[in-house]
Amino acid sequence: MPELPEVETVMRGMRVHLEGHTISRASTHHTGLRWPFPPGLARALEGQRIDGFARRGKYILMTLSGGMVVVLHLGMSGRVLLSRPTAAGRAAPPALHEHLVIETAEGARCGLVDPRRFGMVDLVPAVEVERHRLLAGMGPEPLGNRFGGPWLAAKGRGRRTSIKALLLDQRVVAGLGNIYVSEALFRARIHPTRAAGAISAGEYDELAAQVRAVLDEAIAAGGSSLRDYVQPDGELGYFQHAWRVYGREGLGCPDCPGPPACDGVERITQSGRSSFFCPRLQEA
Repeated sequence: MPELPEVETVMRGMRVHLEGHTISRASTHHTGLRWPFPPGLARALEGQRIDGFARRGKYILMTLSGGMVVVLHLGMSGRVLLSRPTAAGRAAPPALHEHLVIETAEGARCGLVDPRRFGMVDLVPAVEVERHRLLAGMGPEPLGNRFGGPWLAAKGRGRRTSIKALLLDQRVVAGLGNIYVSEALFRARIHPTRAAGAISAGEYDELAAQVRAVLDEAIAAGGSSLRDYVQPDGELGYFQHAWRVYGREGLGCPDCPGPPACDGVERITQSGRSSFFCPRLQEA
């Protein structure tokens, strides 16, 4: 599933390609994705100017001139295809698994491809976005001013849940996923199974700093290409080449001297998800 850096990369690509454009034609193919498309979605989009883009957690928000916002989630396998005008201004046929197409008067085309159909598209009034059922109750953005060590320490105080589960809780912090939590915990030298209530204030400060750092680096690299994800321009993300522990079970820890001091990265399962860590540097 695309995580925060991948969603941020897609959102920025859409902003460059579409912001300020007027939607001249919109079309839907099939009835929806995880949930049905809003009734009359294509008609509601046509004639609207695209005023801006934002990201909330793993959701892309596209603000329209008429006071509505398109809420988009890429699901497990969704991606956005951005292209330039077709010959004679005619609509290009939809690509395979392309469920929503937007074309603009300025000649841009945006298609939402989702083979597994776990994504979603909704259209809501701008004044109600923060109260949307999928966005209400989200924690702060990990790259925003509200997020930091004191926030995490307050949320973890007295809790027996694992630190990894705490970080993946969207009510605690918005948008974090399995890859980047594993990487941040490794950098902060915190074992993923440690109880959230047993982590010191200083450790939380370091963890928050490493969450920011790993996300910033991943965004700069265009995210991590894993299975279906590519950037809107068709390029692959490259941060997977910088993974230090994720997906590296049995391989040498990049910060350890090797055997006999360390036998390499280990993997365990937590709540059905794989956690990767160095047993020498991240003591339980």
